Amino acid sequence: MLMLGIDPGTATTGFAFVREDDDGTLTAVRYGVVLTESTMAMPKRLQKLHQQLSELIAQYKPDCGSIEEMFFGKNVTAAITVAQGRGVALLAMVNAGLPIREFTPAEVKQTIAGYGNAPKAQIQEMVKTLLNLESIPKPDDAADALAIALTALQNSAWERLIDPQDRD
Repeated sequence: MLMLGIDPGTATTGFAFVREDDDGTLTAVRYGVVLTESTMAMPKRLQKLHQQLSELIAQYKPDCGSIEEMFFGKNVTAAITVAQGRGVALLAMVNAGLPIREFTPAEVKQTIAGYGNAPKAQIQEMVKTLLNLESIPKPDDAADALAIALTALQNSAWERLIDPQDRD
């Protein structure tokens, strides 16, 4: 299975494609960020984000997409900006016909590090270990996207273990 993970934003959106082979081996196929310039008008930034994510999806053809759910802090302006990027990322995935999984930051931390309040450094070290990478992925948004993809793959594995008759 090839999973797309997205850490949404407007200035910087992290993306990651992680493959899980039949034997459980995990491989970071590609990861990075889509950047938009702060001098660009917001509609043009969103257009660029949509175009680049759509091109990546068309190139790598993931089986599923995953994205971080919104975390509402005190900065409403930042939350709205992130929400716009998140909406564009969701649109790119749904237009490509991908099933989409959504996870809160705490769910990602719990899955990757076993603790829902794990610090960013611990998550990054676990991502490096789980994917057998030589160094911690940079920038942070790409590392977060890898963690989101890994969370989705782990949840998919758990779902396959559940008897379909036991599901609600």
